[in-house]
Amino acid sequence: MCEAAEKNLYAVLGASPSDSVQQLRHRYQQLALQYHPDRLRGECPSEAESALKKFLEVDEAWKILSDQNTRRQYDLQRRALELKQDWPVDSTVYLDDMTWDPDECVYTYSCRCGGGFSVSEEEVEEETQRRQLDNEEEDTKDEEHRGVVVCCDTCSLSVYVTWSLHRKTQMLKCQ
Repeated sequence: MCEAAEKNLYAVLGASPSDSVQQLRHRYQQLALQYHPDRLRGECPSEAESALKKFLEVDEAWKILSDQNTRRQYDLQRRALELKQDWPVDSTVYLDDMTWDPDECVYTYSCRCGGGFSVSEEEVEEETQRRQLDNEEEDTKDEEHRGVVVCCDTCSLSVYVTWSLHRKTQMLKCQ
């Protein structure tokens, strides 16, 4: 799914991230009918091939966005890619220095502008698991810390939030 995160699957369906599953289904059905290979049998080979590629792209987008879990995973990966842009990082903040909000299940940290930075426990857990899997695949265990870049909800500042890979989870029934 990492490759899919680089592609805007919502744009493939002509939809937006705020659309419901029903709205996504409607867009998928329209596009699937439009580009389905059986509909374009009599067309020239290059048009049929182009339509087939579009159909497969639409089908892939629907498979990911129609399932609640894969959609959430995709959205998190998209957010991570957006945050990896070359924005200047103002400072490093340790997760232990952030405030845990059990009602919202997020860690928060105040920005100097009066806004705030927030990172969910789910994001921390997923990044930690991803890093641990990467280390196992590369057969390295030397990286002890992991982090993410988080933007302020009010201004353009961003901070690098870091934590130990061996940290204990704070999440207490946040689902």
